[in-house]
Amino acid sequence: MQPDSPKSYMVKTLVSIGAHPDSGRPRRAMTDARAVELALNLPGSELEVIHAGDPAHPALGYYSGMGLSRIRVLAQEPQADAIDTLAQYLQQDMPDIVLTGTRAESGESSGLLPFFLAQKLHCPVVVGIAEILSIENGQAKVLQALPRGQRRALSVSLPFVASVDIAAPLPRQSAFGIARRAEIDVSQVESVTLDQESINWEETPAKAKVKRLKVVKAKTAADRFKAATAKTTSSGGQVMKDQPISDMAKAVFDVLLEEGVIRQK
Repeated sequence: MQPDSPKSYMVKTLVSIGAHPDSGRPRRAMTDARAVELALNLPGSELEVIHAGDPAHPALGYYSGMGLSRIRVLAQEPQADAIDTLAQYLQQDMPDIVLTGTRAESGESSGLLPFFLAQKLHCPVVVGIAEILSIENGQAKVLQALPRGQRRALSVSLPFVASVDIAAPLPRQSAFGIARRAEIDVSQVESVTLDQESINWEETPAKAKVKRLKVVKAKTAADRFKAATAKTTSSGGQVMKDQPISDMAKAVFDVLLEEGVIRQK
């Protein structure tokens, strides 16, 4: 992966504090770490990793241990809106590329930050990229991850915001020694809007949804074993490409009608 121009590009990657799915222990967020890995493997780029939150949080060491010399932390209160904080900082020195994870692993975890941030920065947004293929003449060619292992090449104008998908290359291991040598540069950003709605929120562990068991009427043990081990086949879903727009629209309408999302009078 080589850029087609010797020009240096400024890349800023936004990272958050992750949470282990079983223990809840703070860690680096998986898609955020993939965003850092993608930026580290982009030749000719000037990388700055940014975190909005507590500068003393120990989980930041997992990011700096990936080989970073410093991390920029925008100090703010836990209830503060990170979108306003990040937008103010990025507007001071707008980068060519802003990379984020798909969604945070704690807090709201809505995945809307890339969209709101791109709206404030007045630039396009690309969702779920797995790789940056090339950069040339103010255009970047990226590879977008699609369901079932499919990929789609897209062209987007600089500057842009992109969220990195779980299909991106795995992040390198975090080295303890490198993490201790990294510097934490703290910046104070004023006029941060507090999220009044989330101040009184109570967080509880998520409960697994109850799955409805399929009732199998089997008379023998062999029939019960066959029903338990049989591979379920998916009967729904289809890919429609290069077909008339009316046919594709009708297919979408039929699915919405079948699922009860809309009702036909």
